[in-house]
Amino acid sequence: MGELNDDLRHLLAGRYIATLSTEGPDGSAHLTPVWYLFEDDKLYVGCPSSSRKARNVSERPKVSLVVDVRRAGSERWVSASGSGVILSGEPSQRLNKKIVERYLTDEAMNNPSVGGVFLAGDDATICLSPETWRSWDAKSLDEQVFGGILGESPEKWFRPLDP
Repeated sequence: MGELNDDLRHLLAGRYIATLSTEGPDGSAHLTPVWYLFEDDKLYVGCPSSSRKARNVSERPKVSLVVDVRRAGSERWVSASGSGVILSGEPSQRLNKKIVERYLTDEAMNNPSVGGVFLAGDDATICLSPETWRSWDAKSLDEQVFGGILGESPEKWFRPLDP
């Protein structure tokens, strides 16, 4: 188990697509790619209150979220697990607006056919209060095991990912 440090806070402040895991009715993991907000050491994900992920959190509050960076030779990820709650009303609207603003341009936000649609789609917010943090980064592995050669010329060692 890791701890949340400044380096991981910086990673979580970045704009990436995260993967949210909630527990389905049959006990299986329900995984969905999501936009997120990291604020005050909590993670927030906007969603429709009628969505499977919102229903799962309401019925089974065990939640995990992973943010990963996929750059050859400098891959890294941070994962948080803990209890989730569903927020609604004004707190949810305020947080969901912050989430959408992180991912859409000002032009998109000012266009009711774009920003307005994104904002109208989510009437709830999943709030994850992490109890466990895990992380990994290729740079540390590279330095410890390979002497830093992987990061110096990643194209020499790794095939490119599909766009």
